[in-house]
Amino acid sequence: MTAPGEFGPETYPDPELNPPECAQPPVESTDEPQALVSQGSAGPAYAPATGAEPSESGWMGSLQSLAITVVIAVFVITFIVQAFQIPSESMEDTLLIGDYLLVDKAHFGPAGIWGGLLPYRDIGRGDIAVFRYPIHPSQHFVKRVIGVPGDRIRLVKKRVFVNGVELREPYVSYKTHSFDGYRDNFPTGEYLTASVEAHWYLQMRKLVEDGQLIVPEDSYFVLGDNRDESLDSRYWGFVPRENVIGRPLVIYWSVRSRDGDEDAAPDGSQDGKLARFGQALERVFHNMRWNRTFRLVR
Repeated sequence: MTAPGEFGPETYPDPELNPPECAQPPVESTDEPQALVSQGSAGPAYAPATGAEPSESGWMGSLQSLAITVVIAVFVITFIVQAFQIPSESMEDTLLIGDYLLVDKAHFGPAGIWGGLLPYRDIGRGDIAVFRYPIHPSQHFVKRVIGVPGDRIRLVKKRVFVNGVELREPYVSYKTHSFDGYRDNFPTGEYLTASVEAHWYLQMRKLVEDGQLIVPEDSYFVLGDNRDESLDSRYWGFVPRENVIGRPLVIYWSVRSRDGDEDAAPDGSQDGKLARFGQALERVFHNMRWNRTFRLVR
């Protein structure tokens, strides 16, 4: 990720995760077909009554079905999954700009009384997490968890050491060959960059011991997989436990950046609107990353 605001309202700003602005998912009708009533040979005396009552019952049944469907949809969106969009390169090549994610909100849920019933588990090293950006909680980021409470973190020439042991990170990519003393030798780098939050720098100095940053209780140290192009815990600090929303579950849609509109139909053409619509649709299909659709995130 590159700059704060990467993951947004439900923007992955990562400013990373900007979820697509979308309406509530369409509600499918759950009405059951009306049962046919068979008339016996006894005649009209046994025929079903006609009039307003059956129609009123039908409306009530439809309303109940609609209400149940809406309640289920709201429950799923609130407690189980949520959609986000990736707008920046900070998690490349694991997550790309234009990836649309479904985030599993139950995975890292709190233990409490539901811990034994629901599939909650602790956040661990190597997990990818979606969270509210500590500086601006209305924004949402996605990063990889590197340090959990009690861990001692250190970077030496871009290599990450946790509790004195170098991490194996096959998911990491390095996009630049330049060296940044603060970024690559964290937290002992001699030079301070403009991207570092001032309050974090003051807090960080109090948590450094023997050249290692100690992760406090109920906090997590996170980094982007695109290690040279990510604004992460090195620049703004730890992620509090209560800020964690969940983990990316699946990429349900992925599209490259849109092309320009230079191919739009010329002004004055009677079928200009239709042509522009066709060209836009063609661009969508042309820019789709079909090989990433429905890919599980790891």
